[in-house]
Amino acid sequence: MGQPATGHQERPGRGILLVLLSTLFLASSDVAAKHLSASLPALQIAWMRYATFTLIMISAFGATRGALTLRSRRPGLQLLRGLGMVGSAILFISSLGILPVADATAISFISPILVTGLSVPLLGERVGPRAWAAAFLGFAGVLVVLRPGQGAFQLGAVLPVLAALCWACALVATRRVAADDSAQTTMTYSALVGLVILTLLVPLVWTPPGAAQVLTGAFIGFASTTGHWLVAQAYRFADASRLAPISFAQIAAVSVVAYLVLGAVPDVWTWAGAGIIAGSAVVMAREGRRATSRPTAS
Repeated sequence: MGQPATGHQERPGRGILLVLLSTLFLASSDVAAKHLSASLPALQIAWMRYATFTLIMISAFGATRGALTLRSRRPGLQLLRGLGMVGSAILFISSLGILPVADATAISFISPILVTGLSVPLLGERVGPRAWAAAFLGFAGVLVVLRPGQGAFQLGAVLPVLAALCWACALVATRRVAADDSAQTTMTYSALVGLVILTLLVPLVWTPPGAAQVLTGAFIGFASTTGHWLVAQAYRFADASRLAPISFAQIAAVSVVAYLVLGAVPDVWTWAGAGIIAGSAVVMAREGRRATSRPTAS
């Protein structure tokens, strides 16, 4: 799955291309999960995804590094990160049985905003007034998509918000472990923690799948793993503040794939809310870049 990064290389064009390519894989994974949610429980779909994820990790790193990938300086944080990731997967896939896939995807992009809020108490970071204003704007975008008080709103629509919160917790944990563990170790822990938890839970809801469902579940795991790997590679070539706006192309990619596969068309409120969320996240990415570039007082 490629060589580990040896350092940051400024090639923004390559980084942007990789992010755009990742959106196609991630969008395809989400639409396939939406399709499968009509016939299989969310826990079972998540288990299929993690089973494929784990097989890919074993194939990629098991033969060369073996048990070395499980050696962590922060095993407790790796466990918490894995719990956040699997919680996010279960909640997001559950939301696909309730919401259009484009709506769920748009809402899930509030995770960078939630990271900002969590970074204050958990990481001791300072957040400026512009970033907080952008965060509130992002939540307003979520309300535009969900439209509480309207017929389109359902209580279950908060599931992608909770999924984004779990993902934000996982991202905060990622920041804490990045300096101590390799990316391979972090990914291996993510795969194994999720697979173990889902293997314990999935017998409660297991539905015998057909051959087509098994293949679709394997595709979900492959496309999701490939998409996230491409994103990780993209950040080798460009800064987060440059790539953050491009990642929102996933909303458009999901809409196109959902239309081609499911015949679903997002309404104007989904596009409006997604635009607000995207704008707020871009502002926060720029504010974060300014904060890290300021010289610290000696």
